[in-house]
Amino acid sequence: MRNPTLHRYATRPGLYFTDDGGADAIVRSETADQVWFCVIEPVDQPSAFYSEAIRLFPNTSIPLIKQISEFKVCTRIIESAYVRETLFKMEGPNYGLWSVHIPKAWDGMRYGYRVDGAWDPSHGVRFNPYKLLLDPYGKGIDGTMQLDPAAFAYECKLEDGKIVGDPFGKMNTIDSLGKMPVSVAIDDRATTKFDSESMHPHVPWSKTVIYELHVKGFTANAPWLPEELRGTYAGLAHPTTLAYLQGLGVTSIELLPIQASQPEVFLQERGKRNYWGYSTLSYFSPEASYATKAAQQAGANAVRQEVIDMVQALHDAGFEVLMDVVYNHTCEGGSAGPSICWRGLDNLSYYRRQKNNIAYLEDTTGCGNTLDFTNTHVTTFAVDSLRYWAKRIGIDGFRFDLAPSIARLDGEFTRYHPFLYALRSDLLLGNLKIIMEPWDLGNQGWRTGQFGIPFAEWNDRFRDTARTFWLSEAEQTQGNTIGMQEMATRLCGSADLFATDPGRGATASVNFVACHDGFTLHDLTMYSHKHNEANGENNHDGSNMNRSNNFGVEGPSDDPVIMSKRERAAQNLLGMVLLSLGTPMILAGDEFGNTQNGNNNAYCQDNDITWLTWDWLYHSTKTPEMHRLESVSKLISIRKSLDLYHHEDFFTRLSQIGLLKPSSRVQWFLPNGTTPMEQDWFDKSIRSFAMRLLSLNELDVILLINGERKDMQFHLPTDTEWQPLWCSAETTGARPAKGTNVEKVDLSNEDSTWTHFVPKDTRIGQVIQTVQSEQDDAEQQPAAKPYARTEDITDTVTLPGLTGKTRVYRLLAHSAVQQRILQAHQRHSKPADNKQTDSSTSPTNANIWTVPSMSITIMRQTDFA
Repeated sequence: MRNPTLHRYATRPGLYFTDDGGADAIVRSETADQVWFCVIEPVDQPSAFYSEAIRLFPNTSIPLIKQISEFKVCTRIIESAYVRETLFKMEGPNYGLWSVHIPKAWDGMRYGYRVDGAWDPSHGVRFNPYKLLLDPYGKGIDGTMQLDPAAFAYECKLEDGKIVGDPFGKMNTIDSLGKMPVSVAIDDRATTKFDSESMHPHVPWSKTVIYELHVKGFTANAPWLPEELRGTYAGLAHPTTLAYLQGLGVTSIELLPIQASQPEVFLQERGKRNYWGYSTLSYFSPEASYATKAAQQAGANAVRQEVIDMVQALHDAGFEVLMDVVYNHTCEGGSAGPSICWRGLDNLSYYRRQKNNIAYLEDTTGCGNTLDFTNTHVTTFAVDSLRYWAKRIGIDGFRFDLAPSIARLDGEFTRYHPFLYALRSDLLLGNLKIIMEPWDLGNQGWRTGQFGIPFAEWNDRFRDTARTFWLSEAEQTQGNTIGMQEMATRLCGSADLFATDPGRGATASVNFVACHDGFTLHDLTMYSHKHNEANGENNHDGSNMNRSNNFGVEGPSDDPVIMSKRERAAQNLLGMVLLSLGTPMILAGDEFGNTQNGNNNAYCQDNDITWLTWDWLYHSTKTPEMHRLESVSKLISIRKSLDLYHHEDFFTRLSQIGLLKPSSRVQWFLPNGTTPMEQDWFDKSIRSFAMRLLSLNELDVILLINGERKDMQFHLPTDTEWQPLWCSAETTGARPAKGTNVEKVDLSNEDSTWTHFVPKDTRIGQVIQTVQSEQDDAEQQPAAKPYARTEDITDTVTLPGLTGKTRVYRLLAHSAVQQRILQAHQRHSKPADNKQTDSSTSPTNANIWTVPSMSITIMRQTDFA
């Protein structure tokens, strides 16, 4: 028996071009009374639908809804927006879908939907045909929402720059056309578009090093780029940008959201925008503001092509591209928010509602609404959009913001959620990298480690442990909360959190100490308190629990002792991330000491607070930023070179029956060379220990953790000789040495940089000359202080140069100041504790190494024993 033929429109929603020159439009609304497909054309151009459409004229005695209901196809002119709108009455609902075939359609066609139905906000129903709605499946966006009463479905007004009205009051009859963005059709039928796509790098989890960046902020101040490419997709794809990323050594670029976004109403009322982009306007369309002006003017297809070209360029350079996505909520906010898309199409179906009051939305995101992933069609919608980004745009993986919110059934989190199974079982998505942010604001929202195979997760326990050990408790003499056991667990991949399924490995733990949300790495060492005044929320926003340490001075300091402590602490945090088992992630700019002036919630700062500064890269002498960059790049290279890290197992893991199983791949030692006893593991005053990673087919390595404020002598295993590979103290003038003293590193003569060897007649050569000329002028100004913030400087120097922005240069960028740091460290460094480590009669004294205070060191055996 044959299966019955499906109805023509029993398919996914969207706009599908057809061979007759037209298109099939399909949209979902399970509770609407009537839906119209609307094409927007300029008034001064001939209409494509002149023969089919009945012209309507303004009539104050007949409501718009009655006029458009009379005809299958009608057209009207909206003078205030200078456009012609042609409305096609759709058929439905069929399987919950409304459909229509339009006789003509073209690439770049601007369109939207109008939906009529009950207006009953007290029961969660908010249909309003006066609001033009975006296509949820639309692949392009044109325009932005204006802060205007027309954008809201309920009666309201704009008073003193704020929307005032009752969201449960009367329906608003002001037409929103001209005040809202519209969807743009993109013809995607040509199969040859895929012919030139590059191969995906497919970096194994065990070799992945993630680099989180903001497309705009990364290159907005980049001197190597022409003005028109700064802050754009094309700027990120520029060869010089790619060369920098390759020099750093990361493998996977994680982009903050590039799906089209819309600032929340409260931000628009304050004249700000959601710079991070966690306020999604369209799940299929890219954010147009990150495209070049030329692409924006050419239209949505050109914007999307620039994104595709960026991804391909990153692939060609060897990088994976991961994308941060926000499926937990939309930009429409709470009930008082605008009607842009989902609220007007089917408010009851798209959003979760409070169990005891259907009129109010459930909010586990802190953003006013939460998408309802118990609805099969919401799950399908999300999967469809993810597949589109993966298949058509070329994205290699996704990081889900506030992931517990998309995995709640009846309000409670479950790892067996249908959406998680949909991701696992999809033939395309199931083979991509999928990372979860494992917390939200709902009941029992902390879920680190609980998503299971095949998902990786951000490890906040790693973040907090590393910060506490190296920062907030770094100078305590008693009352420590982090000891050897907790540190060892995090270094070994956090088996206590992530060994949840047979076969789930340590790579499921994404280890980080800083991300876009919170202090930068540099600010963690400069500020003990947040400074978010620029956000306009009286410094109430952002976390108060930062586990940071200003080392004696809040903010910038030119005290070499403080600067030395800060630099070493930052290197310790970076070493912790890159020398632990798991998947390391670093925040863009942390590799050279980027600062946000103490702002730990810079989500609304689209300016120099969040844009990376790059002038240090072109200095004629090695700056502290250069030393930091070289150190991080070296550390990443060391990690890549060691197969000991290229696996997904735990060194110590849980068996299937939940019992701890000892590992033959790791050994632990105290500084005196003995194996820790049980009481040592629970003694939180012990802050120095060694971790040896063993291998049958390569050289062993050993990590030396010295959390003491003095140089420490370590008795290393005598079965082999050891060679230091990297130490976090090197950029402050010290490294481990055999014997009873550390080796001092002379940084004063390191004045040679790559800028000396660039031909002057090249573009980069010209950039170098311009930037260095500006730096020379700035350094002649006596008022500028090392690492000073703009507000701390009495005489700033305006140097238009390449960017046309005021520059404040870091005078610390001289080798002479590096020498001051070294001298300060020598004066204040304490000698090794001979009483603890003196073992002149011990057989291990032949392999005594003195390790700098407050440092991490990785050493490798010189040959097999």
